[in-house]
Amino acid sequence: MLDTGRAVKAEDSHSNSPAGPRWRTRLGQGLGAGPGPAGANDAGVVTKRLVFHVGGYEPLAPDAMHRRFAREIRRFEATWSASASVSSAEVDEHGATWRVIASAPNWRVETDYRLVRWDDIIESAADQPMWRRVPLGILAFLDFVAGGALWRYARTNWRYALFFLYPYVLLAGFIALAVLAGRFVSQALASTFAGLVVGALAFALLLRWPGRRLYLPLMLDDWIFARSYVRRGHPILDARLERAAHAIAAAAKAGEAGEIVVVGHSLGAVLAVDLVARALKLDPALGRSGPPVALLSVGSSIPKIGLHRAARRFHAALERVAEAPGVFWAEYQAIIDVMNFYKTDPVAALGLKPTGKPVVRVVRISRMLDPAYYRRIKRDFFRLHRQFVSGNDLRAAYDYFMLLCGPIPVERQVRSRDGAASLIGPDGALLDHAADSESTGGRAAGQDRP
Repeated sequence: MLDTGRAVKAEDSHSNSPAGPRWRTRLGQGLGAGPGPAGANDAGVVTKRLVFHVGGYEPLAPDAMHRRFAREIRRFEATWSASASVSSAEVDEHGATWRVIASAPNWRVETDYRLVRWDDIIESAADQPMWRRVPLGILAFLDFVAGGALWRYARTNWRYALFFLYPYVLLAGFIALAVLAGRFVSQALASTFAGLVVGALAFALLLRWPGRRLYLPLMLDDWIFARSYVRRGHPILDARLERAAHAIAAAAKAGEAGEIVVVGHSLGAVLAVDLVARALKLDPALGRSGPPVALLSVGSSIPKIGLHRAARRFHAALERVAEAPGVFWAEYQAIIDVMNFYKTDPVAALGLKPTGKPVVRVVRISRMLDPAYYRRIKRDFFRLHRQFVSGNDLRAAYDYFMLLCGPIPVERQVRSRDGAASLIGPDGALLDHAADSESTGGRAAGQDRP
């Protein structure tokens, strides 16, 4: 049984902006009695939140995403001594929507969760034959090398450079094995034709297994999409992002939610930046009038796109978001996750004008999970990467569900050194001394603490 009231040591935290304000709010009983203006009561506690989630390059249909969300929120309940209910999902060609009600003794939050889907675009790429995907994957590799991205990966985060090279080293190994098999048969049977046939069959079998087991087709598709996004975008995805941007602008104008949060995971963080930039184009005052607006890029690979010298369209979107005074932006990173850029300020890494955004927080996945469970998954890079959108076993500085379903505003959680851990009591109630939580700030993203 987990001790959900246990104190958690403050995790690594980094900020490239000045320290945030000390929060001086007295939290009393009955906070969930009803939303005040814009879904928040006088104590500054959120009672109604609107969330737009953009996932990474993962072929997971909305129904499957909903099931995973409903499963993982059970861990949130146990960890934070809260109760939560999740409605059924309403799915269409643009995405999915479901509602979450989370509560504890003195708070209650309604979350309108909207998934911006692109799983069908990912599935469509996966349906292409390998004889087409392999050349396109190689073309993507050559494009990112010629565009200077590989060298910038190595300079910015050498582990990500290795992650970029992984599928291509694997592909080169498969080609070498297939050539060796073909040469052996060609020499044994004195038949060039037989050697070519065996070599081709060996390559096809290697792509199917162990290629699929080692995620080679998926990773090739990922880089093919990345090249397409850098060069020209995707018309269907562009239309969905534009639709979601209009929904954000309309929601901000209506003012019914206490907070609007856009969260992007992995490559979805790139699309989340794109989405917020589109919303700002529709409403430049976004977040300055109406409810607060927050962008969360978690386990993000923003420099994956941004470090390509041809990503000028994305650079413009990133600048628009970074310079928007009404949008709070936080980036969560973890050293164990090879698929994110650890200890990297994405704006500075791209050589853009510094604006104090995002607030970069480095967290440790090992402190989110039961030790025995963490030992089982710590070599599963994909599972570790998904922890940014999964439930925690332990109270920690980063908790996906507390950020999206809890009563504490996102900016306050980000600036609190241990997130919500010192703000929520063992029984799940908001604590009266929550206002005295220490704020993060004043330290560069490249610094670290043991």
